[in-house]
Amino acid sequence: MEPFLPPVVTGGRPRSDDRRVLNAVAWKIRSGVPWRDLPERYGSWGSVYTRFRRWALDGTFTAMLAGVQARAGAAGDVDWLVSVDSTVVRAHQHAAGAKRGDRKPANRITPSDDREAV
Repeated sequence: MEPFLPPVVTGGRPRSDDRRVLNAVAWKIRSGVPWRDLPERYGSWGSVYTRFRRWALDGTFTAMLAGVQARAGAAGDVDWLVSVDSTVVRAHQHAAGAKRGDRKPANRITPSDDREAV
């Protein structure tokens, strides 16, 4: 993962280890707990959240996924099988929970009815 992480900026206070932050993010997503409930072994939850947010916004996670997929694909470790299901399911309005007698008013105006906006 290290080649896909942003470079370490020198100067100032040293930041926490990227591997520990990645482990913390994986643990948080897997467990579904709030950020504040991260175990202390991962460091400050605020630092982990800040780094997660920064990496999500700057595309670091996207680059990591693309890089790992490219390496695995080049090594032949991935089968790129895509399944597309075009099944259409239709149900009667009563099957969807509509009550008898519930109808839309005939003079209802929607934004798509505004001819001047076109």
